[in-house]
Amino acid sequence: MPLWLKRQLMRAFYTKNRRQIVLLNDCWYLFLEKQGERTP
Repeated sequence: MPLWLKRQLMRAFYTKNRRQIVLLNDCWYLFLEKQGERTP
């Protein structure tokens, strides 16, 4: 997981910003799906 994403997630959890947590989580899983498509 990229450092910038970890920092944003930690900040979102600290401030209890549910909307941002869901958005970042969706972005992470979308990124993982895309990475999986590119690997043979």
